[in-house]
Amino acid sequence: MEIPNQWFEETAEYIKARLIDIPDTVIVLGSGLGILADEIKNPIVIDYTEIPHFPKSTVVGHAGQLICGLLNYVPVLAMSGRFHYYEGYDINQVTYPVRVFAKLGVKNLILTNAAGGVNLNFEPGDLMVIKDHINFSGVSPLRGPNLDEFGPRFPDMSNLYDEELLRIIEECSGEMGIMINEGVYAYLQGPNYETPSEIKALRTLGADAVGMSTVPEAIVGRHSGLKVAAISCITNMAAGILPRPLDHNEVKEVAEFASRKFISLVTALVVALYNEKNNPKNMLGEGDVKYLDGNVDGE
Repeated sequence: MEIPNQWFEETAEYIKARLIDIPDTVIVLGSGLGILADEIKNPIVIDYTEIPHFPKSTVVGHAGQLICGLLNYVPVLAMSGRFHYYEGYDINQVTYPVRVFAKLGVKNLILTNAAGGVNLNFEPGDLMVIKDHINFSGVSPLRGPNLDEFGPRFPDMSNLYDEELLRIIEECSGEMGIMINEGVYAYLQGPNYETPSEIKALRTLGADAVGMSTVPEAIVGRHSGLKVAAISCITNMAAGILPRPLDHNEVKEVAEFASRKFISLVTALVVALYNEKNNPKNMLGEGDVKYLDGNVDGE
């Protein structure tokens, strides 16, 4: 599906009309991790159904809302619910929001997901920052006519997951005493879970975790000039590692169990990014971010 260029403009203009300022950072919340949205203060909530040309989230545990507000007094955008290729969407629809965020002028794209542990040293509830990925889907979100206004025909992916953001995440986790692994994420189409033999093959090829999201958005984010970081919550061990079948309810339950350290780490990253850009002495306080509907933090 080829998306008309004017759609990106129309969607971005609709979102801009709801806000006075566009945050530098957007967070995409994966399965079971939408609880972070509850930490955003003075939220402006826009249902995906209200946004022109936006797809609709169909997965249980994905609220389907774009939220703008303050996370520890720092402005953020958050997608509570993403779009997956396995839902039947074209790959250009899956990555559509990322192009819109680029149009809005967002600088940092923080992707999160629930993933299966392939590395035998991982345990459910662990966090893993993605340092690289392997795309086993057979699909590139850049296939088709190149969108020159966003990026080049053949973009380099050597530093897809931004080294500076990776450094900040590791510094934040160290300061907070949160253990975080660093690893390679394998992307498959889904929606079926992988077979035990597929997981053995992925481990042999260097994968530490496996999932059905994130990679298309990361590639398009990189192509569009955004700084990209991604964090996986290891919600289950992948097929064949433990003697029990895989269950999406378990994925959501473990993500919720690990949510406090996840929220703490992502919040610390957002604050650190703000401080990198601004004088730390001028941290936003209550009442500093205003929205068109008149809401001001603290009122």
